Amino acid sequence: MVSSCRFAFAVHVLAVLALKREGGGVCSELLARSVNTNPVIIRRLLTRLKSAGLVTIQKGSGGGASLVAAPAEIALDAIYRAVEPGASFAQHPQQPNKRCPVGAGIERVLDEVFSSAQSALESALARRTLADVLAAMVAEKPPRRAARRKAA
Repeated sequence: MVSSCRFAFAVHVLAVLALKREGGGVCSELLARSVNTNPVIIRRLLTRLKSAGLVTIQKGSGGGASLVAAPAEIALDAIYRAVEPGASFAQHPQQPNKRCPVGAGIERVLDEVFSSAQSALESALARRTLADVLAAMVAEKPPRRAARRKAA
């Protein structure tokens, strides 16, 4: 099963925009280098973030993406909903065998489990903001390594 990395990419991109907030827009090429992906993927992601009202995008020379609000005002659940089109959990695409005792009831039970898990995920994300992510990055920043001394 493949999971989506859109949410992780989106938080990464928004963190870069938050740190570059004073200097104007940030181009998709710079964001792509930071995320280590293709600029086309970043442009698609920025389109979703713009549709959700989280960023503005200026085209042309000197343009780029910018946050529309302070990081403390951007909840992680808003980012998640902007870039993840569906629920995180899904049933198997094939109907189970209804003559099987498990197949007859598994979808109903898993629907409830998945719904509960999705609610817990979105609730946890709603309690955190982009500012929390930035603060945690600063708090966990590894110390700079001292320059190696040459032996005399």
